[in-house]
Amino acid sequence: MSEQSFEKALEELEQIVEKLEKGKLSLKESLALFEKGVKLARFLREELEKAEKKVGILLKDEKGEMKEEPFKLEGDEEESEEEETPPSDEENKLPF
Repeated sequence: MSEQSFEKALEELEQIVEKLEKGKLSLKESLALFEKGVKLARFLREELEKAEKKVGILLKDEKGEMKEEPFKLEGDEEESEEEETPPSDEENKLPF
């Protein structure tokens, strides 16, 4: 399975989940797909762990120490600023 790409493995796992969710398979077919799905899930988890380690290496500072930086998506800054601002008295009033 090491020759398989992450994207293809994820796509295959999604297809297996869809088939299992439909529930129109025999017990033998379901178990075979479940076993394959577990193997794919393990492969995907290992690949994610490898990627996480690579990202960790990239985030080390000059001293070789990890510096934690939160991962921000576009638009996160606006939301976090809104969350930090306490609501005004007017906003705290209940409508009833």
